[in-house]
Amino acid sequence: MVIGERKPMDEIRAMISNYNKILVLGCEGCVAIHMAGGEKEVGILASVLRLAEPAKTFVEGTVQRQCEPEFIEEIAQLAAECDVILSMACGAGVQHVAEFLPGKRVLPALNTTGIVVTEMQGKWGERCLACGDCVLDRTGGICPITRCSKGLLNGPCGGSQNGMCEIDPENVECGWQLIYDRLEQLGELDRMEEIWLPKDWSKAHDGGPRRRIREDMVLDA
Repeated sequence: MVIGERKPMDEIRAMISNYNKILVLGCEGCVAIHMAGGEKEVGILASVLRLAEPAKTFVEGTVQRQCEPEFIEEIAQLAAECDVILSMACGAGVQHVAEFLPGKRVLPALNTTGIVVTEMQGKWGERCLACGDCVLDRTGGICPITRCSKGLLNGPCGGSQNGMCEIDPENVECGWQLIYDRLEQLGELDRMEEIWLPKDWSKAHDGGPRRRIREDMVLDA
């Protein structure tokens, strides 16, 4: 899932300084799961802003997902009645709401910080950078770009000790040690001898936004 964290309150207040009626819009998708932008967090942020900005009006709203048009339709009228939307979705959600409601200013209340998995209650770990050129088939299902602090394709480097990375020996595991251990479990340690060519980053940065189109699902206009 996509994870984010709320922006500093001073930054949020500065963004809304020129507006009087603000719609604080939550998303019950990814950001709600890790307690950053769901209905509860909308209520908390709106309450804090009401105390900090008593002259302004804060309206609360939450949709199932801000990244899908049918859910944005649900709050179109509510948005029309407000001066600005303060979105508590990920960066994709913020942009999608702005595209769907082109006449309405949409501001981000969160900083999007990664694509993660839940490691335990209240703890999430990044697993994917959405590079567009997945190599998990060669590494036992562990991403070297994300899990290795240096993003090495031919690791490990010489900076790990006892399975931990030199950047933080107490908290950061060596990504390539994890890969080695997994390949050993799978009986595929010979893969460690493969030399990989540099990654084709053009699949992630090809001069424009990436799109995924399923022709069998596209409805005729």
